Amino acid sequence: MSFPNRRHFLVAGLTASAAAALPATFAPGTAHADDPTAATAARGLRVDPFTLGVASGDPDHEGFVLWTRLAQQPLAEDGLGGMPQRPFPVLWQVYADERLRRVVRSGVATAAPEWGHSVHVEVDGLAADREYWYRFRVGPYVSPPGRARTAPHPSSWGSALAMAFVSCAQYEHGYFTSYRRLAEDHPDLVLHLGDYQYEYTRDTYTIPGGNIRDHEGPETETLAGYRQRHAQYKTDPDLQAAHAAAPWLVVWDDHELDNNWADKVPEKPEVPQPNFLARREAAFRAYYENMPLRRTSIPRGIDMQLYRRVRWGRTATFHMLDTRQYRDDQGCGDGYKDCPAAVDPARSITGAEQEAWLLDGFRRSRAQWDILGQQVFFAQRDNNAGPAKVTSMDAWDGYVASRRRITQGWVDAGVRNAVVLTGDVHAHWASDLKLDYDDPTGPSVGAELVATSISTTGDGADSDPATHPFLAINPHLKFYNNQRGYVLTRIERDQMTADFKVVPQVTVPDAEVYTRATFVIEDRVPGVQQTYLRPLDPSLRLAPITAEDTVRQETERP
Repeated sequence: MSFPNRRHFLVAGLTASAAAALPATFAPGTAHADDPTAATAARGLRVDPFTLGVASGDPDHEGFVLWTRLAQQPLAEDGLGGMPQRPFPVLWQVYADERLRRVVRSGVATAAPEWGHSVHVEVDGLAADREYWYRFRVGPYVSPPGRARTAPHPSSWGSALAMAFVSCAQYEHGYFTSYRRLAEDHPDLVLHLGDYQYEYTRDTYTIPGGNIRDHEGPETETLAGYRQRHAQYKTDPDLQAAHAAAPWLVVWDDHELDNNWADKVPEKPEVPQPNFLARREAAFRAYYENMPLRRTSIPRGIDMQLYRRVRWGRTATFHMLDTRQYRDDQGCGDGYKDCPAAVDPARSITGAEQEAWLLDGFRRSRAQWDILGQQVFFAQRDNNAGPAKVTSMDAWDGYVASRRRITQGWVDAGVRNAVVLTGDVHAHWASDLKLDYDDPTGPSVGAELVATSISTTGDGADSDPATHPFLAINPHLKFYNNQRGYVLTRIERDQMTADFKVVPQVTVPDAEVYTRATFVIEDRVPGVQQTYLRPLDPSLRLAPITAEDTVRQETERP
């Protein structure tokens, strides 16, 4: 099934040029272009500073976070966006109508140079379970509008939740068409599960035939570099459209800092990187500056509080996890291995404190759906048909005891419906979750839905999912597709429906989107049930899928 568009306001009004068609002043009662506040704010601004768009995030039943960042020259090498080194007062307004006429909240925030001239406004006092619109102004310049919404009251069911989740957007590998199509689906909430940006310099991480766009600047290792890279991604109009369409819940994976990093250990510890902790601090600061996060996530040196819980009425509780900052280093030198460290009960992917927080959340939850928004593959994926168990050391397979404790935790807590959402692996997957993956006849205790990449690894290709060897070796795996796209879900009291959306190409702009498959998770029926599979195009010449190809796609890096 597909969820039709309810409005086209979002994609029609998201760019700075569209904002120019709006009134030059805000609603009555706010500052005008000729008042002292506006004159002070305009000093030093020669062009429109709203080049990076707007965003909202972390909603609750009373409000949400609003975000923007001022940048006159977003790709400036010093990461300062061409902004004068002084603070700017930024007016913000929240509206009850999409024509931006009825103001319900407003104020002034400071865009400070030490935080990259970013703005984070925590709006509260709003009505539960309804849409709002917002925009910003500095001097004579008005931002494009965005749409946000509040969650239902914790005691209320509210209406069905349209939630999309995404992962892995490599700017150089393709256009961000899936972000645009996601905005057109008009979701209520978007989860970004990591790899929002990539750290490499141009011509380093390439796809067959060559990259279609280039990163600016060197590999990101400094605050200036990370700010510049985030700004380059934020200038993409399709990404701006997705941010302005709905509030986001964001968590990072590895490329926001360094491929496959683990706590204080870089990807390649054998290669000296004496400044890695300084690099981590810079990456964390830039991530906060560029995301719609609450003040609880302001980084403190090399630490940043990113795991958190968001309630959507009685329908769902989202447990947003951080599987990078606290994990033990990957076993056996990373990669796909048959590794003794994978089953070491002392090793953890979440760290003890986050694990205890998650298990406590399971015990306290009264939600219909407990949803884990996290980064790496949760279910077992053995790529060896023989007695050896060859699995990814970077995924939960590399931390088997950690996975078992958390799975047992939601079973013991009597969680009604446990669903794990995942990114990272650049392909769509759906699977049943088990306590014991070595017993395929044992009961399922949850479901996992995995979103493919927005653009990473280029176009990909369609295939018959049943022919993937992983599905034969691991019967709990139920679906695979290697095209780019996102997952659009509809969460109701009695079921959760997931459309696996794909675009046939990302190396050309503006491809159309279609649903490749649909799965349903029924209330109190753990596991996934396929209800729709699009027939293969008979004109396609499909190459056979091999386990080696999948491993290479997930692990091949510069």
